[in-house]
Amino acid sequence: MGVTENAGYGVYVHIPFCRHRCDYCAFATFTDRDHIIEDYLRALSMEIDRAVSAAMPRATSIFVGGGTPTRVPPEDLVRVLAGIPVTSDAEITIECNPDDVTDEMMTRFIEGGVNRLSFGVQSMQSHVLKSLGRTHDPDNVHRSLEMARRAGFVDINLDIIYGVHGESVADWSATVRSILELQPTHVSAYGLTVESGTPLANDPARHPDNDLQAEMYEVADDLLVAAGLENYEVSNWSLPDRECQHNRLYWLQGNYAGFGSAAHAHHDGRRSWNVRTPDRFIELINSSHSAESSFEMLSDQERRLEGLQLAMRMREGVPMDSFTTEDLEMMSELLNVANGVVTLTRAGRLLANEVLIRLK
Repeated sequence: MGVTENAGYGVYVHIPFCRHRCDYCAFATFTDRDHIIEDYLRALSMEIDRAVSAAMPRATSIFVGGGTPTRVPPEDLVRVLAGIPVTSDAEITIECNPDDVTDEMMTRFIEGGVNRLSFGVQSMQSHVLKSLGRTHDPDNVHRSLEMARRAGFVDINLDIIYGVHGESVADWSATVRSILELQPTHVSAYGLTVESGTPLANDPARHPDNDLQAEMYEVADDLLVAAGLENYEVSNWSLPDRECQHNRLYWLQGNYAGFGSAAHAHHDGRRSWNVRTPDRFIELINSSHSAESSFEMLSDQERRLEGLQLAMRMREGVPMDSFTTEDLEMMSELLNVANGVVTLTRAGRLLANEVLIRLK
Protein backbone atom coordinates (compact mmCIF):
# COMPACT_ATOMS: atom_id res chain seq x y z
CA MET A 1 0.00 0.00 0.00
CA GLY A 2 1.11 3.59 -0.48
CA VAL A 3 0.13 6.86 -2.07
CA THR A 4 -2.57 6.27 -4.63
CA GLU A 5 -2.33 8.07 -7.93
CA ASN A 6 -5.55 10.00 -7.42
CA ALA A 7 -5.08 10.89 -3.74
CA GLY A 8 -4.74 14.58 -4.70
CA TYR A 9 -2.98 17.26 -2.68
CA GLY A 10 -4.40 18.57 0.58
CA VAL A 11 -3.97 21.69 2.68
CA TYR A 12 -4.70 21.87 6.40
CA VAL A 13 -5.04 25.30 8.03
CA HIS A 14 -5.00 25.53 11.83
CA ILE A 15 -6.89 28.21 13.75
CA PRO A 16 -5.82 27.83 17.40
CA PHE A 17 -8.31 30.15 19.10
CA CYS A 18 -11.23 29.06 21.31
CA ARG A 19 -13.72 30.78 23.56
CA HIS A 20 -13.73 27.83 25.94
CA ARG A 21 -11.61 24.68 26.21
CA CYS A 22 -13.63 21.48 26.46
CA ASP A 23 -12.77 19.01 29.23
CA TYR A 24 -11.71 16.27 26.78
CA CYS A 25 -9.69 18.43 24.39
CA ALA A 26 -5.94 17.93 23.98
CA PHE A 27 -5.60 19.92 20.75
CA ALA A 28 -3.33 22.94 20.36
CA THR A 29 -5.98 25.52 21.24
CA PHE A 30 -5.86 28.66 23.35
CA THR A 31 -8.57 30.65 25.11
CA ASP A 32 -6.43 33.65 26.07
CA ARG A 33 -4.90 34.76 22.75
CA ASP A 34 -7.71 36.56 20.93
CA HIS A 35 -5.62 39.73 21.00
CA ILE A 36 -3.18 38.18 18.50
CA ILE A 37 -5.79 36.92 16.00
CA GLU A 38 -5.00 39.66 13.47
CA ASP A 39 -1.24 39.08 13.73
CA TYR A 40 -1.74 35.33 13.47
CA LEU A 41 -3.84 35.54 10.31
CA ARG A 42 -1.28 37.87 8.74
CA ALA A 43 1.51 35.39 9.53
CA LEU A 44 -0.64 32.55 8.18
CA SER A 45 -0.96 34.37 4.85
CA MET A 46 2.79 34.92 4.77
CA GLU A 47 3.48 31.22 5.37
CA ILE A 48 1.05 30.28 2.59
CA ASP A 49 2.56 32.83 0.19
CA ARG A 50 6.03 31.35 0.72
CA ALA A 51 4.78 27.84 -0.03
CA VAL A 52 3.02 29.03 -3.16
CA SER A 53 6.20 30.79 -4.31
CA ALA A 54 8.02 27.48 -3.84
CA ALA A 55 5.66 25.87 -6.38
CA MET A 56 3.16 24.21 -4.03
CA PRO A 57 0.70 22.09 -6.08
CA ARG A 58 -2.91 23.17 -6.48
CA ALA A 59 -4.96 21.82 -3.60
CA THR A 60 -7.70 19.30 -4.27
CA SER A 61 -8.94 19.81 -0.71
CA ILE A 62 -8.56 22.34 2.10
CA PHE A 63 -9.60 21.71 5.68
CA VAL A 64 -9.71 24.53 8.22
CA GLY A 65 -9.68 23.16 11.75
CA GLY A 66 -8.81 24.17 15.25
CA GLY A 67 -9.45 25.38 17.76
CA THR A 68 -12.48 27.19 16.49
CA PRO A 69 -12.15 28.62 12.96
CA THR A 70 -15.42 30.52 13.42
CA ARG A 71 -13.75 32.44 16.27
CA VAL A 72 -11.95 34.67 13.74
CA PRO A 73 -13.62 37.25 11.45
CA PRO A 74 -15.01 35.33 8.44
CA GLU A 75 -13.88 37.93 5.92
CA ASP A 76 -10.31 37.66 7.22
CA LEU A 77 -10.34 33.86 7.15
CA VAL A 78 -11.66 33.85 3.58
CA ARG A 79 -8.90 36.28 2.61
CA VAL A 80 -6.29 33.86 3.97
CA LEU A 81 -7.83 30.95 2.06
CA ALA A 82 -7.86 32.97 -1.16
CA GLY A 83 -4.07 32.75 -1.18
CA ILE A 84 -4.17 28.96 -1.64
CA PRO A 85 -4.24 27.79 -5.29
CA VAL A 86 -6.94 25.16 -5.78
CA THR A 87 -8.27 22.89 -8.49
CA SER A 88 -11.63 23.77 -10.03
CA ASP A 89 -13.40 21.02 -8.05
CA ALA A 90 -11.56 21.40 -4.74
CA GLU A 91 -13.37 20.47 -1.54
CA ILE A 92 -13.00 23.34 0.96
CA THR A 93 -14.19 22.62 4.52
CA ILE A 94 -14.38 24.86 7.58
CA GLU A 95 -15.10 23.55 11.07
CA CYS A 96 -17.86 25.54 12.76
CA ASN A 97 -19.05 26.07 16.32
CA PRO A 98 -22.88 26.25 16.18
CA ASP A 99 -22.85 29.16 18.66
CA ASP A 100 -20.78 31.38 16.34
CA VAL A 101 -22.73 31.02 13.09
CA THR A 102 -24.44 34.04 11.55
CA ASP A 103 -26.10 34.61 8.19
CA GLU A 104 -23.32 37.03 7.27
CA MET A 105 -20.64 34.46 8.13
CA MET A 106 -22.27 31.79 5.99
CA THR A 107 -22.62 34.21 3.07
CA ARG A 108 -18.96 35.24 3.38
CA PHE A 109 -17.88 31.60 3.34
CA ILE A 110 -19.96 30.76 0.27
CA GLU A 111 -18.70 33.83 -1.58
CA GLY A 112 -15.13 32.84 -0.61
CA GLY A 113 -15.43 29.45 -2.29
CA VAL A 114 -16.04 27.34 0.83
CA ASN A 115 -18.29 24.41 -0.14
CA ARG A 116 -18.38 22.15 2.92
CA LEU A 117 -18.98 22.73 6.63
CA SER A 118 -18.28 20.53 9.64
CA PHE A 119 -20.24 21.34 12.79
CA GLY A 120 -19.01 20.27 16.21
CA VAL A 121 -22.32 19.06 17.62
CA GLN A 122 -21.06 16.29 19.97
CA SER A 123 -24.53 15.77 21.51
CA MET A 124 -28.08 17.05 21.29
CA GLN A 125 -28.65 16.41 24.99
CA SER A 126 -27.92 19.38 27.26
CA HIS A 127 -26.76 17.31 30.25
CA VAL A 128 -24.33 15.38 28.02
CA LEU A 129 -22.90 18.61 26.62
CA LYS A 130 -22.43 19.86 30.18
CA SER A 131 -20.60 16.64 31.08
CA LEU A 132 -18.26 17.22 28.13
CA GLY A 133 -17.59 20.78 29.19
CA ARG A 134 -19.25 22.04 26.00
CA THR A 135 -21.04 25.38 26.06
CA HIS A 136 -23.34 25.39 23.02
CA ASP A 137 -27.12 25.07 23.13
CA PRO A 138 -28.60 22.19 21.04
CA ASP A 139 -31.11 24.68 19.61
CA ASN A 140 -28.20 26.55 18.05
CA VAL A 141 -27.39 23.48 15.96
CA HIS A 142 -30.79 23.75 14.26
CA ARG A 143 -30.41 27.50 13.86
CA SER A 144 -26.88 27.30 12.42
CA LEU A 145 -27.82 24.63 9.87
CA GLU A 146 -30.77 26.73 8.73
CA MET A 147 -28.38 29.62 8.14
CA ALA A 148 -25.89 27.39 6.31
CA ARG A 149 -28.57 26.05 3.98
CA ARG A 150 -30.03 29.49 3.44
CA ALA A 151 -26.60 30.61 2.24
CA GLY A 152 -26.44 27.68 -0.17
CA PHE A 153 -24.41 24.99 1.62
CA VAL A 154 -25.24 21.40 0.69
CA ASP A 155 -22.31 19.37 2.02
CA ILE A 156 -22.61 19.40 5.80
CA ASN A 157 -20.89 17.12 8.31
CA LEU A 158 -21.99 16.76 11.91
CA ASP A 159 -19.46 15.55 14.51
CA ILE A 160 -20.89 13.62 17.45
CA ILE A 161 -19.26 11.85 20.44
CA TYR A 162 -20.52 8.82 22.35
CA GLY A 163 -19.63 7.25 25.69
CA VAL A 164 -19.83 10.43 27.75
CA HIS A 165 -20.27 10.12 31.53
CA GLY A 166 -23.97 10.32 32.36
CA GLU A 167 -25.04 9.51 28.79
CA SER A 168 -27.41 6.55 28.45
CA VAL A 169 -27.99 4.51 25.31
CA ALA A 170 -31.37 6.25 25.08
CA ASP A 171 -29.63 9.67 25.25
CA TRP A 172 -27.26 8.64 22.48
CA SER A 173 -30.03 7.23 20.33
CA ALA A 174 -31.94 10.51 20.74
CA THR A 175 -28.85 12.47 19.63
CA VAL A 176 -28.40 10.36 16.50
CA ARG A 177 -32.11 10.61 15.64
CA SER A 178 -32.01 14.37 16.19
CA ILE A 179 -29.07 14.93 13.88
CA LEU A 180 -30.64 12.73 11.20
CA GLU A 181 -33.66 15.04 11.25
CA LEU A 182 -31.22 17.76 10.17
CA GLN A 183 -30.38 15.70 7.05
CA PRO A 184 -26.57 15.99 7.02
CA THR A 185 -24.68 14.56 4.06
CA HIS A 186 -21.96 13.23 6.38
CA VAL A 187 -21.69 12.15 10.02
CA SER A 188 -18.54 11.51 12.05
CA ALA A 189 -19.20 9.59 15.29
CA TYR A 190 -16.30 9.15 17.69
CA GLY A 191 -16.04 7.27 20.94
CA LEU A 192 -14.90 9.57 23.72
CA THR A 193 -11.20 9.06 24.35
CA VAL A 194 -9.22 10.11 27.40
CA GLU A 195 -6.24 12.30 26.50
CA SER A 196 -3.52 12.87 29.10
CA GLY A 197 -3.34 16.32 30.60
CA THR A 198 -7.04 17.09 30.16
CA PRO A 199 -9.59 17.65 32.97
CA LEU A 200 -11.28 14.44 31.79
CA ALA A 201 -8.05 12.47 32.28
CA ASN A 202 -7.83 13.74 35.86
CA ASP A 203 -11.34 12.53 36.69
CA PRO A 204 -11.48 8.70 36.38
CA ALA A 205 -15.12 8.66 37.44
CA ARG A 206 -15.98 10.23 34.08
CA HIS A 207 -13.95 7.85 31.92
CA PRO A 208 -15.94 5.96 29.27
CA ASP A 209 -17.07 2.35 29.59
CA ASN A 210 -15.88 0.22 26.66
CA ASP A 211 -18.89 -2.11 26.61
CA LEU A 212 -21.32 0.79 26.66
CA GLN A 213 -19.40 2.50 23.86
CA ALA A 214 -19.61 -0.65 21.74
CA GLU A 215 -23.38 -0.77 22.22
CA MET A 216 -23.65 2.92 21.29
CA TYR A 217 -21.58 2.38 18.15
CA GLU A 218 -23.98 -0.32 17.00
CA VAL A 219 -26.97 1.93 17.70
CA ALA A 220 -25.40 4.70 15.62
CA ASP A 221 -24.54 2.36 12.76
CA ASP A 222 -28.08 0.94 12.67
CA LEU A 223 -29.70 4.38 12.59
CA LEU A 224 -27.27 6.00 10.15
CA VAL A 225 -27.32 3.13 7.67
CA ALA A 226 -31.14 2.98 7.84
CA ALA A 227 -31.14 6.69 6.92
CA GLY A 228 -29.04 6.02 3.80
CA LEU A 229 -25.59 6.93 5.12
CA GLU A 230 -22.90 4.35 4.34
CA ASN A 231 -20.03 3.55 6.68
CA TYR A 232 -16.89 4.17 4.60
CA GLU A 233 -14.38 4.39 7.47
CA VAL A 234 -14.71 3.09 11.02
CA SER A 235 -15.96 6.40 12.44
CA ASN A 236 -17.43 8.01 9.31
CA TRP A 237 -20.70 7.67 7.41
CA SER A 238 -21.89 9.58 4.36
CA LEU A 239 -24.51 9.69 1.68
CA PRO A 240 -23.28 8.13 -1.59
CA ASP A 241 -20.50 10.25 -3.17
CA ARG A 242 -20.41 12.63 -0.18
CA GLU A 243 -17.33 11.23 1.56
CA CYS A 244 -14.88 13.76 2.99
CA GLN A 245 -12.21 13.93 0.28
CA HIS A 246 -9.71 15.60 2.60
CA ASN A 247 -9.90 12.81 5.17
CA ARG A 248 -9.70 10.21 2.41
CA LEU A 249 -6.46 11.86 1.28
CA TYR A 250 -5.03 11.34 4.79
CA TRP A 251 -6.13 7.70 4.82
CA LEU A 252 -4.66 7.14 1.36
CA GLN A 253 -1.30 8.54 2.53
CA GLY A 254 -1.54 11.45 0.12
CA ASN A 255 0.65 14.54 0.35
CA TYR A 256 -0.58 17.63 2.16
CA ALA A 257 0.71 20.93 3.49
CA GLY A 258 0.02 22.22 6.98
CA PHE A 259 -0.22 25.94 7.74
CA GLY A 260 -0.38 27.61 11.14
CA SER A 261 0.76 26.69 14.62
CA ALA A 262 0.81 22.94 15.37
CA ALA A 263 -0.19 22.11 11.78
CA HIS A 264 1.13 18.84 10.37
CA ALA A 265 2.29 18.14 6.82
CA HIS A 266 3.26 15.05 4.82
CA HIS A 267 5.33 14.77 1.64
CA ASP A 268 6.37 11.36 0.31
CA GLY A 269 7.02 9.80 3.68
CA ARG A 270 8.36 12.95 5.37
CA ARG A 271 6.05 14.04 8.19
CA SER A 272 6.57 17.42 9.80
CA TRP A 273 4.80 19.68 12.27
CA ASN A 274 4.92 23.34 13.15
CA VAL A 275 5.63 24.94 16.52
CA ARG A 276 2.70 24.55 18.91
CA THR A 277 1.96 28.07 20.14
CA PRO A 278 0.57 30.86 17.93
CA ASP A 279 2.90 33.40 19.54
CA ARG A 280 6.01 31.46 18.53
CA PHE A 281 4.53 30.82 15.08
CA ILE A 282 4.03 34.55 14.50
CA GLU A 283 7.55 35.32 15.75
CA LEU A 284 9.17 32.80 13.40
CA ILE A 285 7.19 33.76 10.31
CA ASN A 286 7.72 37.49 10.89
CA SER A 287 11.47 36.92 11.13
CA SER A 288 11.46 35.01 7.80
CA HIS A 289 12.11 31.64 9.44
CA SER A 290 10.29 28.36 8.91
CA ALA A 291 7.67 27.55 11.54
CA GLU A 292 8.56 23.86 11.36
CA SER A 293 9.28 22.40 14.77
CA SER A 294 10.42 18.91 13.80
CA PHE A 295 9.99 16.09 11.29
CA GLU A 296 10.34 12.35 10.81
CA MET A 297 11.10 10.20 7.78
CA LEU A 298 9.13 7.00 7.45
CA SER A 299 11.00 4.01 6.07
CA ASP A 300 9.47 2.14 3.14
CA GLN A 301 8.42 -0.64 5.51
CA GLU A 302 6.84 1.79 8.01
CA ARG A 303 4.98 3.47 5.20
CA ARG A 304 3.77 0.20 3.75
CA LEU A 305 2.44 -1.04 7.10
CA GLU A 306 0.82 2.29 7.93
CA GLY A 307 -0.86 2.23 4.51
CA LEU A 308 -2.33 -1.18 5.27
CA GLN A 309 -3.53 -0.05 8.69
CA LEU A 310 -5.28 2.98 7.23
CA ALA A 311 -6.80 1.03 4.35
CA MET A 312 -8.07 -1.63 6.74
CA ARG A 313 -10.17 1.01 8.51
CA MET A 314 -11.82 1.89 5.20
CA ARG A 315 -14.44 -0.01 3.24
CA GLU A 316 -11.88 -0.67 0.47
CA GLY A 317 -9.94 -2.99 2.79
CA VAL A 318 -6.62 -4.69 2.05
CA PRO A 319 -5.34 -7.60 -0.09
CA MET A 320 -5.87 -11.05 1.41
CA ASP A 321 -2.15 -11.69 1.70
CA SER A 322 -1.89 -8.85 4.24
CA PHE A 323 -2.82 -11.43 6.90
CA THR A 324 -1.61 -14.95 7.58
CA THR A 325 -4.03 -17.75 6.78
CA GLU A 326 -4.13 -18.57 10.48
CA ASP A 327 -5.14 -15.02 11.42
CA LEU A 328 -7.85 -14.94 8.75
CA GLU A 329 -9.32 -18.09 10.22
CA MET A 330 -8.96 -16.96 13.82
CA MET A 331 -10.60 -13.58 13.12
CA SER A 332 -13.33 -14.89 10.82
CA GLU A 333 -16.05 -13.07 12.78
CA LEU A 334 -14.18 -9.78 12.48
CA LEU A 335 -13.34 -9.96 8.78
CA ASN A 336 -15.12 -10.25 5.46
CA VAL A 337 -13.08 -11.97 2.74
CA ALA A 338 -14.28 -11.63 -0.85
CA ASN A 339 -12.53 -11.50 -4.23
CA GLY A 340 -9.12 -11.48 -2.61
CA VAL A 341 -9.91 -8.44 -0.44
CA VAL A 342 -10.33 -8.31 3.35
CA THR A 343 -12.62 -5.76 5.04
CA LEU A 344 -13.88 -5.32 8.58
CA THR A 345 -17.26 -6.64 9.70
CA ARG A 346 -19.11 -4.41 12.16
CA ALA A 347 -17.73 -6.56 14.98
CA GLY A 348 -14.33 -6.01 13.39
CA ARG A 349 -14.80 -2.25 13.40
CA LEU A 350 -15.39 -2.42 17.14
CA LEU A 351 -12.09 -4.28 17.56
CA ALA A 352 -10.19 -2.55 14.76
CA ASN A 353 -7.02 -1.96 16.78
CA GLU A 354 -6.76 -5.68 17.61
CA VAL A 355 -7.13 -6.50 13.91
CA LEU A 356 -4.60 -3.90 12.73
CA ILE A 357 -1.75 -5.25 14.84
CA ARG A 358 -1.97 -8.55 12.91
CA LEU A 359 -1.32 -7.00 9.51
CA LYS A 360 1.93 -8.14 7.95
